Amino acid sequence: MEKTEKKENRFGLLGRNIGYSFSQGYFTQKFQDLGLNDHSYENFDLETIAQLESLLTENTLKGLNVTIPYKEQVIPFLSEIDGKAAVIGAVNTIKFTKNGLKGFNTDAHGFQKSLEPFLRPYHTSALILGTGGASKAIRFVLDQLGISNTFVSRSKKEGQLAYSDLDKKAIEDHLLIINCTPLGTHPNIGDKPALPYQFLGDKHLLFDLIYNPEKTTFLKEGESRGSSICNGLHMLEFQAEKAWEIWNQT
Repeated sequence: MEKTEKKENRFGLLGRNIGYSFSQGYFTQKFQDLGLNDHSYENFDLETIAQLESLLTENTLKGLNVTIPYKEQVIPFLSEIDGKAAVIGAVNTIKFTKNGLKGFNTDAHGFQKSLEPFLRPYHTSALILGTGGASKAIRFVLDQLGISNTFVSRSKKEGQLAYSDLDKKAIEDHLLIINCTPLGTHPNIGDKPALPYQFLGDKHLLFDLIYNPEKTTFLKEGESRGSSICNGLHMLEFQAEKAWEIWNQT
């Protein structure tokens, strides 16, 4: 964990290998803009979730964001979980309350707000690439919007597809494709999910939760075939603002 001046109101990001974090820069700037000199935001880079126990003894902590790989592993540490986060089965925001830790999921809010401007009437069926904590929030939103959806993973499981199952028909039948995997994240920007990209067309919408680089190889493959594309930056901004709202609710 990096060393940061400990202030009266401390917030931070819980994850592993998070030096790239969007959140620290975003909230540090936000605190400066608001003149909140007694607020700080830190990266808590934990090798295992067990290290969270010692972190929680620090009584100046007010709130945490949670990222890969702890969105599900953090749940046993909570005293309470918000109804939406319980349905999703993943937590990305923690509020410190007098009754203990309460978990929320703001990924769903961020994803829906950033997705909706791109949706067209023919986006009725989606492929969700990856099955981690973030993908659960994506499925929740698609279900709420009435968009049928199927998980895609490296190995086939009941009710899911494997990448090897994705043929021309599968791609043409699913005009919305969301990448919830880390493939393509900086510095491994040449990586991409194993899709038959040649079957993408101008009615497809490709959404990538990754924001660094701004345009992943996954998105470039779609754009070169006329598909609409969106990265994860606005999703992060929306979910960060929702987290800030939660932390400040009395």
